[in-house]
Amino acid sequence: MEDSVPLHVRHVHKLSIFINRSHSLIHSIAIAFLIYYRASFLFQDPKTRASPTLPWLLLFASELLLSFIWLLGQAYRWRPVTRTVFPERLPDDDKLPPIDVLICTADPDSEPTVEVMNTVLSAMALDYPPEKLHVYLSDDGGSPLTLHGMRQAWWFARGWLPFCRRYRIATSCPQAYFSAPEDDGGGGSSEFKTERQKIKERYEVFKDSIAKVRERGGTNDNGRITARDHPSVIEVIQDDHANDTVPPVDQAKMPLLVYVSREKRPSHPHHFKAGALNVLQRVSSLISNSPYMLVLDCDMYCNDPTSARRAMCFHLDSNISPSLAFVQFPQRFHNISKNDIYDSQLRSCFSVLWQGFDGLNGPVVSGTGFYIKRESLRRGVIQQDVNLEELKQSFGSSNELIKSFRQNHKPNVINSQDGLLKETQFLASVAYENDTKWGKEVGFLYDSVTEDLFTGFMLRCKGWTSVYCDPLRPQFLGSGITNLNDLLSQGTRWSSGLVEVGLSKFCPLIYGPPRISLLESMIYGDLTFFPLIYFFPLWCFATIPQLCLLDGITLYPKVSNPHFVIFVFIFLSAISKHLQEVLTTGGSFQSWRNEQRIWMIKSITTHLYGSLDAIMKRMGVREASFLPTNKVEDDERVKLYQMGKFDFQTSNMFLVPMVALIILNMASFTGGLFRVMFLGEWDKMFVQVFISFYILIMNFPIIEGVMIRKDKGRIQSSVTLLSAVFSCGILFLGFIFLL
Repeated sequence: MEDSVPLHVRHVHKLSIFINRSHSLIHSIAIAFLIYYRASFLFQDPKTRASPTLPWLLLFASELLLSFIWLLGQAYRWRPVTRTVFPERLPDDDKLPPIDVLICTADPDSEPTVEVMNTVLSAMALDYPPEKLHVYLSDDGGSPLTLHGMRQAWWFARGWLPFCRRYRIATSCPQAYFSAPEDDGGGGSSEFKTERQKIKERYEVFKDSIAKVRERGGTNDNGRITARDHPSVIEVIQDDHANDTVPPVDQAKMPLLVYVSREKRPSHPHHFKAGALNVLQRVSSLISNSPYMLVLDCDMYCNDPTSARRAMCFHLDSNISPSLAFVQFPQRFHNISKNDIYDSQLRSCFSVLWQGFDGLNGPVVSGTGFYIKRESLRRGVIQQDVNLEELKQSFGSSNELIKSFRQNHKPNVINSQDGLLKETQFLASVAYENDTKWGKEVGFLYDSVTEDLFTGFMLRCKGWTSVYCDPLRPQFLGSGITNLNDLLSQGTRWSSGLVEVGLSKFCPLIYGPPRISLLESMIYGDLTFFPLIYFFPLWCFATIPQLCLLDGITLYPKVSNPHFVIFVFIFLSAISKHLQEVLTTGGSFQSWRNEQRIWMIKSITTHLYGSLDAIMKRMGVREASFLPTNKVEDDERVKLYQMGKFDFQTSNMFLVPMVALIILNMASFTGGLFRVMFLGEWDKMFVQVFISFYILIMNFPIIEGVMIRKDKGRIQSSVTLLSAVFSCGILFLGFIFLL
C-alpha cells in the first residue's frame, strides 16, 4: 500500500500523558517524604520511641512494597495511544492472506456445547473470503457430544452463512442475534422476515439435536474413554445432505471446519490450554497452513464480523508488519450488569492499561481475541540454512510438518486424505513433543498456567511487537463472571501463573532489561509480581493498625503534626487518580467503589493463595493445576448478580479471611471510637480509626451478608463463627508478637 493511504493511524494522547506524568511526579515526591518520615523513626533512641518497632517496621515494609508496585505501574501511563483502522483500503479479497481460527474447549459440562458452537458459527461468519478462512475447534475433553455439535453446526451454517452475507448481519453469533430485536438487517422487508423465521426455526432444530444427545448421555459407547484418557480424533466436517431441507451450498463459500481432539493420557502432561493450542498449530499447518491465526476462547464469540479485516490493517502495513507478532483486541462481555459488583469487565486492564502498553511496542497476549502471525511462534528457529535434523530437534519428527514450513503457507502438503488424517493424528499424539522444543522455545510456552502472558513476554524479548485495537463496537463478546466463587477461583489460578513467571529465570525485572526497554520491563514486572506484592501490605493494613488501636499505640502522625498532610495527600492522590481513570473511561463512582472493594478482597484471598501456590510449585511441593471457569449460568446466582448482591456461596478458604478481618475491624473501630470520644485521643488515633472505618464502608456487602441478609447467598452462621475464632487468633498472636 502507498504511504499516502495508510491502513491505520496511531493517536498519541498528549493531554493524558501530561496528566499522568504530572501526577507521577507529584505523587513520587509525596512518597519520598513518607519514606523519610518512616526511616527517621529507625534513628530514634529505642527507649524514647512512641511505638513498638515490629509493627512500625511491618507498616513501613508494606508502604515500600505498595510504593514499588505503584512505581512499576506508572509505565502503563507513560505514553497511552489509540488506533484507527481503514479496512476499506485493504487489497482485493483475492490478495488477502488466509486465516486459521483456533478455538479451545475442555469440558461440555462447564462449557455448554450450544454456546461453544455459537462461537464456532460466529467465527465461520467472519467478513472474510470463505475459501481463506479455516476454523479449528480443540476439544480437550474428547467428548462425542462436542463432535456431534460440530457436525450440527456445519449443517446449520449452510443456511446461516448465506443469510448473514445476504443481509449483512452484524451480529453473526446466532444466539445473540435471535435474542436481539428483529430489525437487524433486511430493512424490515417481508422477504427478510420470512427468511429470518426459517433460519430461527432451523436454529431451534440445531439446539434440540444437541440437547437430545446430551440427555442420552452423549454418543460415547466406550466407557473407557474419559476426558483425561482418550486417543486423538481429527475430523474435517463435511456436508451430509440426508434429510436436509436446505439446498447444498457451494463448498467454496463455506469456511473449512475441523474438529481436533488431541490424545491425552494420565501418564503424560498435557500442559492445559497451551498444549491444546500447540496441537492446533501443528494440525492446521498440514491442513490449511495459514500465515495468520485467530485465537478464541470457546465462550468469546465474534460480535463484529469485520475483526479479521481490521487485524489485517496492521499485519499488511509494511511499516510495522515485519516485526508485528499479533493484534490484540480487548475482552468485552455481554452479561455484565450495570452495577458490575465483581469488576468482571476488567475495565482498568482493557480501557486504561492496555492503551498505555500499546504506546510501548504493544500489549501482552491476553488469552483470547488476538490475530497472531504463525511465524512468530516459531521463534525465528526456521532459517534457510538450517538442516532437517536441527528442525526435527525443535519441531518433532514429522517430515510433513517440516515440509509445511517451506510451502509458503500453501495447504495440503499430503495428497492422500487418509495419509493426511494419519499424519495429523500423529501430530496430536501425547508423545510427539518428547525431546522437542515445543512449549520451551516454539509455540505457546508451558512454564506457567498463564501461558498467554509468558508467551507474549518472550515474543517481546525476541524482538516482536504487537498492537492494541479497540473499536467502538466490541469485536468479541464473552461470558463475564457473575458469582464470587468463580471470581476468586479464577483469580487464584491467574495469580499463581503470574507469580510463577516472576519467580522463574525469566523474571521480567532481570531477564527483560537487556532485551527490552526499562518501561516495558516495569510493566511485565508489574504483571508478574502484583499478586505477590499486594497480599502482604493489604493483610498488614487490615490487621496491624487495628491491633495497635485497640492497645492505644499510635503508628501515624497526629492530626496536628505537619507529617499528617503527607499521608492524607498520598491517600487522596491515589484514590482520586483511580476515580479520574474510571470516570474518563465511562465508569461511575459506583464502579470505582466496586473496583476498590474487589482489589481488597482479591489481595487478601486470591493473591495470597495464588502466590503460595506458585511458591510451592517452584519448590516442587505440588504440580500445576487448571480448571476452566464455569460457563453454566445458575438462575439464582445470576439473579443475585443482577440485583447487585454478593453471592457468598464459595469456599470457606475464601470466606473466613474476609469475614475475620471485618470482625477485627469492627472491634477496632468500636474501640477507636471509645478512645476518641471518651479519652480524647482523636488527634493521635484519627488515622487508625479512619482505616478501620474505610475498610468497613468499602466492604459493607460482607457485613450485610453476615448480619442482614437471609437469602441463599448470605454468609452462613457457621462461617461467621469460624471467622470469629480466626479473628480471636489474630488478636492473640498480635498481642503476643507485635505489642
